[in-house]
Amino acid sequence: MSTIQQNLQDVRSHIAAAAQRCARAPEEVTLLAVSKTKPVEAIAKAIAAGQRAFGENYVQEGVDKIRYFSQLPAGSGLEWHFIGPLQSNKSKQVAEHFAWCHTLDRLRIAQRLSDQRPVGMSALNVLIQINISDEQSKSGIVLDELPALAAAIAALPNVTLRGLMAIPAPETDYQRQVAVFGLMHDAFLALKQHYPQVDTLSMGMTDDMAAAIAAGSTMVRIGTAIFGARDYT
Repeated sequence: MSTIQQNLQDVRSHIAAAAQRCARAPEEVTLLAVSKTKPVEAIAKAIAAGQRAFGENYVQEGVDKIRYFSQLPAGSGLEWHFIGPLQSNKSKQVAEHFAWCHTLDRLRIAQRLSDQRPVGMSALNVLIQINISDEQSKSGIVLDELPALAAAIAALPNVTLRGLMAIPAPETDYQRQVAVFGLMHDAFLALKQHYPQVDTLSMGMTDDMAAAIAAGSTMVRIGTAIFGARDYT
């Protein structure tokens, strides 16, 4: 068994345990393996271990990996999520290659993604990013801006609004983690009342996954615990 295969088993066990502690079914939480900066050989090991959903932060790197695996039998049925900041000049590549975009915080980008989605492809699944900790260095909108942006995105023809995403400020105290994630869950439930297709709350990473699941996350984005620490050099 490879290290990545063992790590995936461990992460899935942690997700199941966290879900069971708050009386949720483990199947309610999707594991998104964050493969940014990792080589295709590492992703192939995760695929061999049954992982199908992968998250990429850098457009060209992600597109290169999508193209690589599209040529292989092992690449069948993979789901690629763009989870990094998106600039206007890169929107076309995301529209043409990815199944999901987690980081919408501007109507202009949403319009470009809708316009650039190729004919014949299913609508691009999108999440609105919320800057829940109000950090100047992070992307995302404040909660007060959500109703107007959600209404505008929901009206676009080639994207489907599926929910919300957040990356809270780092916090080591479990109860404080749960409290911040709880604000996101409240916003998610309010959004669902207006848009029945909304079903995804993307929050929780390696260090705060348990609190996110307790607060209602439906998708956790895990990289380090699966692939190991990243080397950005």
